[in-house]
Amino acid sequence: MKKIVLLVLLSISLFANDIIIKESVNSVDKTVQKIKNILTKKGLSIFTVINHRSNAKKIGMKMPKAKLIIFGNPKIGTQLMKTDILTGLDLPMKILVYMDKKKNVKVAYRNGSWLKSEHPSLKESLVLKINNALNKITNKAIQ
Repeated sequence: MKKIVLLVLLSISLFANDIIIKESVNSVDKTVQKIKNILTKKGLSIFTVINHRSNAKKIGMKMPKAKLIIFGNPKIGTQLMKTDILTGLDLPMKILVYMDKKKNVKVAYRNGSWLKSEHPSLKESLVLKINNALNKITNKAIQ
């Protein structure tokens, strides 16, 4: 019984993080490039791509490939920050593309629900717009 309760609590806490993880059929680099192409076509700003593996290598450490794409839509971001300036701490949006321990390529991001839970005054319509956009972008990129 204790194990069942522990499993339920663990799954709830993982779900509560609102982290979406999807598996890509492409390499890390190809998935990142696809995401960048999609973002550019949609007119979103790509602020930077952080290569975690490369940064680890610079300090003599090893890790699997992992790249963080930081991007945003200034029109939506500005609307969010006008409602609650503290959303600026959680923006811009991020998508992590990485290789897991089994050498599978994964794409991870937080959906907009966590943003709403941190900043309750945000409009639900904007949060849904973020969720839909992230879902579409990542679904295209992992194919």
